[in-house]
Amino acid sequence: MKQEEIARELGLSKSTVSRALSGKGRIGRETRIRIQNFIREQDAGEKEDTQAKTETRTLGVVFPNDIYANGHPYFLECLLGICETTSLLDYNVMITVGTAQDISGIRKMVEQKKVDGVLLTRSLEDDKALRYLLEAKCPVGVTGLCEYGEVIQADIDNEGAAESLISLLIGKGFRKFALVVDNLSFHVNRSRYNGFYNAILKSGLQKENQAFYMGKFQKDLCDSVIQDMMAKKVECVVCGDDILCSQMFSRIQSKGYRIPRDIAVASLYNSSLLDSFLPLVTAVNSSARTVGNVIGKQMIQFLQGREYQKKTMIDYEILMRKSTERR
Repeated sequence: MKQEEIARELGLSKSTVSRALSGKGRIGRETRIRIQNFIREQDAGEKEDTQAKTETRTLGVVFPNDIYANGHPYFLECLLGICETTSLLDYNVMITVGTAQDISGIRKMVEQKKVDGVLLTRSLEDDKALRYLLEAKCPVGVTGLCEYGEVIQADIDNEGAAESLISLLIGKGFRKFALVVDNLSFHVNRSRYNGFYNAILKSGLQKENQAFYMGKFQKDLCDSVIQDMMAKKVECVVCGDDILCSQMFSRIQSKGYRIPRDIAVASLYNSSLLDSFLPLVTAVNSSARTVGNVIGKQMIQFLQGREYQKKTMIDYEILMRKSTERR
């Protein structure tokens, strides 16, 4: 602000303002303090105006690209939860898609200053997107867990849930399991894998006696895995998520096997995808919408300089159903 403008606003002469700012010449103490306080107030107001102009009140939400291939009710429910929170708190959402290697959509949002913070809906080991956002000093949250303490995290206790489910199945008399997941570079699958084997080892069962399968489970791979499980006399197949469970369940029944008489089936994540299968599927039940609510709220509270939680774990329940019934 120019000296002439200050003088005009305060009803003083330009020379009086000049003496107050330079510290030279005679000027009353009260007048000097009045001028200094006015300048500080103006500087603070300009800073607030600058912040208001750069604030977008928009959160970026990043989905994995395989959401288009499989639908993934988890991610859709999570988005609904985020949108519910942002709507209530007068924020907007901008969506982009990323892969383990392609983060161009994220870069565009950040570098063009389109968002105030970014929410990743899948957490990866050695996560390129997460590293980029931290280096860019962009506020970031994850619907999952990661090793960075400064990242806001909201997740289901997937390790604990997997351990609880397998422990219950062991209590029902199952001894020979197969675990099926698509990719262990996803933190969620790594957590479920750890929980599965925690239950196996704590129960006194031998890890090497259990079967483990990983890959992109299209029809041919599913059929090959089912054949191998039957040859190994697997009693219960535990699927990493609802997508895998729906694929395995369909292929097992198409082969003429009876669930659970010939082989039992359970899922480490429940969704509406499994509602159409009979017998009803034993599964871990939890709310992806709640995960979205929480991560959205904690991010906005952080952006507003309010108290927030860096890590929140969401409750789950085990649904024991007829797909794992023992006869």
